[in-house]
Amino acid sequence: MAESAPRGRQRVLTSFDPRTGEAVGDYAMMGTGELTRTVRAARSAEKWWAALGFAGRKRWLLDWKRTISRNAGELVEIVCAETGKPEVDAAIEVMLAVENLDWAARHAERALGRRRLGSTWLTRNQRASVGYLPLGVVGVLGSWNNPVFTPMGSIAYAMAAGNAVVFKPSELTPGVGVWLAESWSRLAPNQPVLQVVTGDSSTGAALCRTRVDKIAYAGSETGAREVISQCAQTMTPVVVERCGKGAMVVQVDAKLDDAAEAAVFGAMSNAGQSAAGIQRAYVADSVYEPFLEKVAAQARKLRPGADRKASYGPMILESQVDIVRRQVKDAIARGGRAVVGGLDSIREPYIEPIVLAEVPEDSSAITGEAVGPVLIVNRVATMDEAVERINAADHGLAVAVFTRDVRAVPDLADRIRTGVVTINSSMAHAGIPSMPFGGVGEYGRGHTHGEAGLREFSRTLAIAQKRYSAPVNLSTFDRHPRHLRLAKAIFRLRHGRG
Repeated sequence: MAESAPRGRQRVLTSFDPRTGEAVGDYAMMGTGELTRTVRAARSAEKWWAALGFAGRKRWLLDWKRTISRNAGELVEIVCAETGKPEVDAAIEVMLAVENLDWAARHAERALGRRRLGSTWLTRNQRASVGYLPLGVVGVLGSWNNPVFTPMGSIAYAMAAGNAVVFKPSELTPGVGVWLAESWSRLAPNQPVLQVVTGDSSTGAALCRTRVDKIAYAGSETGAREVISQCAQTMTPVVVERCGKGAMVVQVDAKLDDAAEAAVFGAMSNAGQSAAGIQRAYVADSVYEPFLEKVAAQARKLRPGADRKASYGPMILESQVDIVRRQVKDAIARGGRAVVGGLDSIREPYIEPIVLAEVPEDSSAITGEAVGPVLIVNRVATMDEAVERINAADHGLAVAVFTRDVRAVPDLADRIRTGVVTINSSMAHAGIPSMPFGGVGEYGRGHTHGEAGLREFSRTLAIAQKRYSAPVNLSTFDRHPRHLRLAKAIFRLRHGRG
């Protein structure tokens, strides 16, 4: 949790360890004046950064990667202190973030560099090409659930594309953002290509109003709508990743042990606070009971806590505890049954594993944003029914399909409204930097990661260059009648025949 308090004339943001409630650090609550100066400095640095070209930026970013890696222990400690995550989870998050930084640095030129395009018989005398240039300054509004990995999916790709970045971390995890910005500053003290601004939602709103060239946001539905509304006032484009979790489909031929393990990990890891996780599993009727038994057995082994042996940590956002409580209560009131845990599992700031079965699809536990160690297991008669239920919930972020018949998955995947489909794994795609990450509908606007993520923070520049006079020139008012007759004849030959 975090809170602000006045200190002298300046308001101060204090972050707390959610495990103990102890203060972790104090940070400035930055306002419009500080934001304006920060963006002005970023615009100056961006010119130097863009002029380096792909090769120059690659060298700097790989140096930064090495700096982060050599001092990863410091960053892990801050993540643990501000989120309460077990050390192993924080370390994995940092490693995944560094992998994305490395991939973006090494692949930016291939994805964004200028390349030749084909032409038609009408424009054979033209040499066409397309390339991608930096937008300028990108604002990144970070999330609290994965405060390094999630924002790095925007920061690394925006910087690799040639942009300067102004990073506003969540008010719950400001220390993470400060550490990242300082690690860059030690490397390039006179070039503020990456800067951090700290504060609460008002600071984020101020960043949206500074007329940066793009805003990347990850967080709640309410926050997403606010960011889109604020950016609309200045026509600033946005990349949005909403909170929530995905779904799983378990077919009759699935390896149930593997599916159960993936479902429990996807639902419970990071206390269920991962957008790439699992909210609900739709299981073929004939294997429903054995699957549910295996899920229950695995979930009962888990224990939240603050010690090294804990399976996961506390709820990072204090208000989310009440949301989980309301969703579980609603699911049970509507006829769902608690197989593991229940309302008694909620002991702030921790929530013990909860497995619910046969929850009606109109329950808020399914229709609402899912953030908590809760897994819903519902039976379906057919895979068509599973697809229908997934699409009806409109949580179009990620879906895992477990089956031995992998050849049938592409057809099934094509019918699911989602951004990512994984086969026989649940969250592995988060560790593949080349794989674009983005949802569908309200769960995603734009992409991070992969070539799509690099192009998300670039502008397209197409160039056509005349090489010689066209044998058939139609781009003039002084067209020769013979040229027009010839063009019509060729057109009929190319497009008019069966």
